[in-house]
Amino acid sequence: MTSTPVRIALTIGDPAGIGAEIIARLLADSAARRRAHITLIGNHDALARGAASAGVRVPQPDDEWLSIPEWAGSDSVFEPGVISEASGRFMLDSLELAVQHVLEGHADAVCFGPLNKSALRAGGMQEEDEMRWFAKLLDHRGVCGELNVLDPLWTARVTSHIPLREVSDRLSPEAVADAVGMLAAALRASGIEAPRIGVCGLNPHNGDHGNYGSEESDIIEPGMRLAAARGVASTGPYPADTIFLRARAGEFDGIVTMYHDQGQIATKLLGFEVGVTVEGGLPIPVTTPAHGTAYDIVGQGRASGTAMARAFDLACRMARSKQTAAAA
Repeated sequence: MTSTPVRIALTIGDPAGIGAEIIARLLADSAARRRAHITLIGNHDALARGAASAGVRVPQPDDEWLSIPEWAGSDSVFEPGVISEASGRFMLDSLELAVQHVLEGHADAVCFGPLNKSALRAGGMQEEDEMRWFAKLLDHRGVCGELNVLDPLWTARVTSHIPLREVSDRLSPEAVADAVGMLAAALRASGIEAPRIGVCGLNPHNGDHGNYGSEESDIIEPGMRLAAARGVASTGPYPADTIFLRARAGEFDGIVTMYHDQGQIATKLLGFEVGVTVEGGLPIPVTTPAHGTAYDIVGQGRASGTAMARAFDLACRMARSKQTAAAA
């Protein structure tokens, strides 16, 4: 690593959740100071409460590694553990400010604390999730989607936040190929030069030769061939009830699943407190912990900061990769 740190725009996420606590823990760790220069987009009251819960000092600006800009949301007050329009608006505004820092060249990546989707919608988000909101904000019209990371395993999904009954109709060879390509690109950006990607089937027992469905042969396999034609190899499709056993044995760097819970249940069982979400395919690196706002334990000092630290670490790695690519 070079001596010049990367620059991270870090937001606390939901000010009514555990974000401020786990970010206070992160910033109390001297290792963060060696990794990056951080612009912390937060809220005075939430950070004071979060630091008190974590038993650490309230983050203070430091010219060498930490900037804390004053902005419209700095002095608002939010009730802990409560969904509100105001907290939703705060989250959207803070994320927009973080993205603006990257677009204006003041930061290399965005990392944010956990969000609450109900509050986001109350605050004005009209998209199905924050991933689509980021894409709209960035005017990104290419392939994008959430990637979940349990280092060293990454997962992508072909469909995401939609009703289960709509999944089969939303699958297509193009969508499968896009997901494979997006995952491969993200893995390369994280430092894996030749990613090993496995693809999951949709139906029980991979459809059992058409007895339980034919999406594997009609859609998924053609999608894998299309990805290969684009230069991205993958293997499968493998049955959903065994593919993560292969992954746990070290066979893959990444897995493409067909719908949200097909991957999420497995990854959260493998490591709920260490998972990271990457907003994959966007023109800028964006990471966050894979867990939620944990309203039930806000203020109790029990929130684990492990996933937040890993999300920050991954943002630094991806920012460094972006810097290297730009200099080449």
